[in-house]
Amino acid sequence: MKAVLFIICMLLAVNCFGQIATIGEALPTWQEGMLDLHHINTGRGDAAFYIFPDGTSMLLDAGEMSPTGDRIFTPRNSTIHPNYSKTPSEWIVNYIQHVYPKEMEVKLDYALITHFHDDHYGAYYPGAKLSSSGKYYLTGITGVAEQIPVKLLIDRGYPDYSYPVPLKNKKRILAENIYDEEEYQSFENYWNFIDYQVSENGMHATSLKAGSNNQIVLVNNPSKYTQFSVRNIMSNGVIWRGIEDQTYNHFPDTTNMSWKSRPHENPCSNAIRIDYGPFNYFTGGDIPGVADLGKPIWADLETPAAPAIGEVDIATLNHHGNRDSQNEFYVSTIKPRVWVQQTWSSDHPGHEVLRRITSRYLYTEERDLFATNILEANKNVIGPSLENSYKSTEGHILIRVLPEGKEYYVIILDDETEDYKVTKVFGPYKSKELLTK
Repeated sequence: MKAVLFIICMLLAVNCFGQIATIGEALPTWQEGMLDLHHINTGRGDAAFYIFPDGTSMLLDAGEMSPTGDRIFTPRNSTIHPNYSKTPSEWIVNYIQHVYPKEMEVKLDYALITHFHDDHYGAYYPGAKLSSSGKYYLTGITGVAEQIPVKLLIDRGYPDYSYPVPLKNKKRILAENIYDEEEYQSFENYWNFIDYQVSENGMHATSLKAGSNNQIVLVNNPSKYTQFSVRNIMSNGVIWRGIEDQTYNHFPDTTNMSWKSRPHENPCSNAIRIDYGPFNYFTGGDIPGVADLGKPIWADLETPAAPAIGEVDIATLNHHGNRDSQNEFYVSTIKPRVWVQQTWSSDHPGHEVLRRITSRYLYTEERDLFATNILEANKNVIGPSLENSYKSTEGHILIRVLPEGKEYYVIILDDETEDYKVTKVFGPYKSKELLTK
């Protein structure tokens, strides 16, 4: 009888504390004590929305690629999800408003931008809507913040944006082709947004401090959830040592390096680990783990960061699972039980990356793979091994961690409608730390 009840409970995705999610129905709202980690699929870049145990809210990235790019409407790129009636930033807003706790004011206590690529913070493009202030255009994070107030914006360069090159030196940036004209317009639009929001709307801005675990904190009831923390793992190549708040600079001195040979955006990505009791989650923007041909060894960020990250329950795939990520040492060190992949391109994942993250040679433990949006082009090239490796290849991905962080579920939400109905439920998973005791 107990076995029958357990099976029924699992089918309905209900635990003894209440409903978690039921396939075909609306997602039950977040409850205090839960940690919700939403990975939003717009088809135009990364966006993750977090609700911490006391209701503190955070957005990590808000990608919006330019619709004027040559490849954007080819089979190599995803379409906008759920449809083209809204821009990607508007869909992010729509999603956040839908899942936000109903009794709370809709706001973002934190917005963290991992690095300055359009699929992470938004691209200026001709035809983009102008903000109500007339000071900047709405794309990515600027479009989200137009409708949902941001209390603290964190990126990798505020306030002077001087690393790895002086980004505000427009003449030299364009002359040396560090960024092209449209990319630079995206920078200028972003800076105009920050200037206006800080001076007129009370937003605060800062840069991520690597090694800190008191920069991103609970704002509503921190004393009630002392086992929750956010650790800043790296920023601009400065990496946490794994001890207190000690860090070191992985990159060499760039003073005498040409601008072209200095670190570019991806290796400079911000990365964080979220801990809730025994539960651990890592997300690292686009940090690479495989130095490209002719590139110096310091272009690999995964290898030096992996020991500080340690074993985790959940890891998002660095650089969307592109071919320069998830190297062997990194995979065999962090050993996630669940991989979450935020995708929009036929490059995601690279075939060799898929082999590494599924390899039982690199680690023997079970692991489940979930992706927001794997394209047919990728399925055709890699073949059946791709889909056979994933539990789900389409939809918004929610990691719902139960109070105290001992168990969690992976819930897939429909990304083709505005109802965001539950389509699949996996779990409960036990946090790895409990399994090793």
